[in-house]
Amino acid sequence: MEERFINQKEEYEISPYTFAIIPVEYGYKTYSKIIEYNEEFLIPQKPLDVIKTSCKFFGSSFDGRCEGTKELLNISHKVPIAIDPANDLFFFPTTSPLRDTCVWLSYEHIVSRIRLAPAKTQVNFRNKQSVVISVSYNIIENQMLRTALLKSKLHQKMEETHRQTNHLYSYMQVNDGHSAFHPRGILSEYSRNGFDKH
Repeated sequence: MEERFINQKEEYEISPYTFAIIPVEYGYKTYSKIIEYNEEFLIPQKPLDVIKTSCKFFGSSFDGRCEGTKELLNISHKVPIAIDPANDLFFFPTTSPLRDTCVWLSYEHIVSRIRLAPAKTQVNFRNKQSVVISVSYNIIENQMLRTALLKSKLHQKMEETHRQTNHLYSYMQVNDGHSAFHPRGILSEYSRNGFDKH
């Protein structure tokens, strides 16, 4: 069956509107079908290339994001990544990212999953759209759990950093900015209060 697309774009970066990145055969090449909230279109790149480009767009790299996930979750394969944790852009692969059949799904937009066959799962999105993925229900569930854990751990770290920053600003305001002339004094004070601990 021939795929029909509303639009085609030459370049693309993942955004909060991105639901899924699906590989499709287009001629002799593998392109990406992008599913957004109210639009679908084709990109002349493989899904992994779209993911890599998006990581760079948000100031990181695919390898760096993968290494970060491996360190936090102690896993080594099919790792979910935080393309931009500040905007909740968490995506996970359905199989090895190196395979041409790998689909990337947005954790935030998935509302339910339905087992259709031993190696076929329907994934339902917030906008009432759905896609059928050629992997088992258990694989999707496991990837969802991994991504949820990654999101939780990163948000905890972000909240702790935000709390420490607020304490630092409060300390400087209480001292009316005079502490700016004594940076070592500030660092010593914060060391005594445990702010140098990681």
